[in-house]
Amino acid sequence: NDFLHLILYTVITSFSGFSQDWLKSLFVRKVDPRKDAHSHLLAKKEDNNLYKIQFHNVKPECLDDYNELCEDVLPSIHANPDYPCELVGTWNTWYGEQDQAVHLWRYRGGYPALTEVMNKLRQNKEFMDYRTERGKMLLSRRNQLLLEFSFWNEPVPRSGPNIYELRSYQLRPGTMIEWGNYWARAIEIRQQNHEAVGGFFSQIGSLYTVHHLWAYKDLQSREDTRNAAWQREGWDEVVYYTVPLIQHMESRIMIPMKTSPLK
Repeated sequence: NDFLHLILYTVITSFSGFSQDWLKSLFVRKVDPRKDAHSHLLAKKEDNNLYKIQFHNVKPECLDDYNELCEDVLPSIHANPDYPCELVGTWNTWYGEQDQAVHLWRYRGGYPALTEVMNKLRQNKEFMDYRTERGKMLLSRRNQLLLEFSFWNEPVPRSGPNIYELRSYQLRPGTMIEWGNYWARAIEIRQQNHEAVGGFFSQIGSLYTVHHLWAYKDLQSREDTRNAAWQREGWDEVVYYTVPLIQHMESRIMIPMKTSPLK
């Protein structure tokens, strides 16, 4: 009898341990090991472009003077072949955060190009004077370093007049790859009217941030274009699966400054 009891006890305890392990396996998420950073998986591999986006909140009474100052100085940096950078676009926010300027720069050559430009600008008296005057006009400023999604077109100069929409998404950490997979298909739907300008994701600054930049002739054109997307197969699916990935989102409608390459 003692021997039978021992066998029975062994079977019960073994089954109990198996049951607990089996139940745990139902609720514990198995994480697949990531073999590469999402920046390597999502960014363009054929070039080495780095982008910087700047947000400057200007004192309301200084906005005209600020714009004039930028229009005097920024194009000269853009046009100087000694600086491996380009001014992609420069805008004032029309709807969204008011009295704000947004500047988007491209550095061909990645981080070394950024470092080279920053070092050279410190020796540029015109730029240092510009920074001093600019500082008197600002309430606050912030920036981010970005890479461009491989499936978006590289931003190129556009003739105008256009308005631009910068849609910014703060994603849940760990969801960037999933976002990229859906938008790699979605961008084909949103290229019908050539409204897509550029798509970027952050590397330094606020992380897991995505910026989509769009161009429209006017606000009504924006409304018509966005409504038309819902009539195309697959757009509803993209929205359905990407909305849960977003923690916060924001839209800015922007007007190009006079010297912006994106008119």
